[in-house]
Amino acid sequence: MTKAELVRNIAANTGLDRNSVMEVIENFMTEVKTSLNQRENVYLRGFGTFEVKHRASKPGRNIRQGTSMMVPEKDVPAFRPSRDFTIGEV
Repeated sequence: MTKAELVRNIAANTGLDRNSVMEVIENFMTEVKTSLNQRENVYLRGFGTFEVKHRASKPGRNIRQGTSMMVPEKDVPAFRPSRDFTIGEV
């Protein structure tokens, strides 16, 4: 599902206009990104948690050149679904 499809479905289910729904979704995504950049998790009860996970540096291979290299450490965003989050039920 694309963002446009999500907006269309929410607008149809709620009776709100598409521009309002798009604005809410854009603001939601901005707030999640801002919180994660500040190392704050975002908890949505019954849905899941957006969090930042730290990936340690690790050895890797450059396949084109056939050489070994170290992949640097980095922080990555992650989503962890709640226990109530199930596939097949809506």
